[in-house]
Amino acid sequence: MNYFKKILFLLALCLSMTPALAADEEGGKEEGFSLKEVLFGHVQDSYQWHITDVGGKPVVISLPMMFYSTNSGFHFYCSSQFAHEPDEQLLREGPDGFFIQGAEDEKGKVVEKVGEELVPVCFDISITKQVCILFIDAIILLLCILIPARWCKKHKVDSPAPKGFVGLMHMFIMSIYEDLVKSVLGEKADKYAPYLLTCFFFIFFANLMGIIPFPPGGGNITGNIAVTMTLALFTFILTNFTGNRHYWKEIFWPEVPTWLKVPVPLMPIIELFGVFIKPIVLTVRLFANMLAGHAIAISLACMIFIMFGVGGVLGNILGGAITPISVLMSVFMMFLELLVCYIQAMVFTLLSAIYIQMSHSHAE
Repeated sequence: MNYFKKILFLLALCLSMTPALAADEEGGKEEGFSLKEVLFGHVQDSYQWHITDVGGKPVVISLPMMFYSTNSGFHFYCSSQFAHEPDEQLLREGPDGFFIQGAEDEKGKVVEKVGEELVPVCFDISITKQVCILFIDAIILLLCILIPARWCKKHKVDSPAPKGFVGLMHMFIMSIYEDLVKSVLGEKADKYAPYLLTCFFFIFFANLMGIIPFPPGGGNITGNIAVTMTLALFTFILTNFTGNRHYWKEIFWPEVPTWLKVPVPLMPIIELFGVFIKPIVLTVRLFANMLAGHAIAISLACMIFIMFGVGGVLGNILGGAITPISVLMSVFMMFLELLVCYIQAMVFTLLSAIYIQMSHSHAE
């Protein structure tokens, strides 16, 4: 499965680097379908939530923008106050001399025009599309946990098992707790289960939201390295701040021949690097897998438009031939992504549990 995804991802990258296949002969200006624009428009963040185009006009959800400028202080705007289309300098003009750098639906930097120069704002806390989806994901997570918790609070242990949504969540939560958290941490499972279960369900719901093509989905927040890095940082802090003295002894004075520790501390340096490599592994693994999956699914669907963009009889033949293949492969990839959503959440939680268990090692 991994080799299959790698091959498809390389194909997606090659297609994204290919320029538009149709060109305007009179103006010499490239027109037609751009896979790169569609692909990066989906995976990147933006100050507005683009839904679709109706009659050539974009249908967007405008989001609040809040930032601080060293020249003029705090500013609060709505993204609808900025031009939707960038000008020749790829700037979307807004009020009070502010601009958004970058193309349409791309989260660029907010800059302020000071004299003849464009100065970036120093503090941007705008509610972007991915931040908005992050809030929605958190609300869904709370509902899926608090509703079963409320049922447990009102019923006794020997009460009949719940049915419907509450029963489903009970089964789901207990399966992750028993088969993943408790099997790794043993008697320490109850102490770390709240964090690990939160990690699993947050990542799982975020992954599912990413493959929904319309609001409240459509934002790939686990394909944003800042989100995965934050989650990995929590695991890093929890692992190292709760580690016992045997854990730190194995890092700075491992049970190896003395010449590997003094006078050159070879093994302690390697072990210390391992402490920081673990969160990097968690960050990159989740980020790369989710980003690659989205890139492959989008690229397979866009192959239809690329082939028809060739134009003429050849374009119609290629487009007609690739359409059933592209549709079938896209459907297959979407089902595969459903499985990957669960697997990646499980892998992140499992690795976090293993790292925590390693930090509570005992003397041999």
